[in-house]
Amino acid sequence: QAQLVESGGGLVEAGGSLRLSCAASGFPFSYYAMSWYRQRPGKERELVAGISSSGGSTYYGEGVNGEGVKGRFTISRDNALNMVYLQMNNLKPEDTAVYYCRADSEDTRTYWGQGTQVTVSS
Repeated sequence: QAQLVESGGGLVEAGGSLRLSCAASGFPFSYYAMSWYRQRPGKERELVAGISSSGGSTYYGEGVNGEGVKGRFTISRDNALNMVYLQMNNLKPEDTAVYYCRADSEDTRTYWGQGTQVTVSS
């Protein structure tokens, strides 16, 4: 049974950092592209960052008001450990959201984690 478990969320002051982790199990992790999404209060879920199955390619979402998170957030993965990470630096109050881990296979199978809350105080 496929499972994604996020951790590392919490309360942090603006300008601070957090590192989110996502532990994957029950599917061939190294064959799946991985991504982080977030859902801010009252908003739709949005893409934060993604990484290819090999880790050789990364991409980042548009963020709030077109201000992308690239440069502040970094996605990475460790296929030996079945882990994907999101390093978040210089956090802003508008980054407050529930952050979700997602796995996508080439044949369109998709798995979601339960999410981890990130709260950034001003």
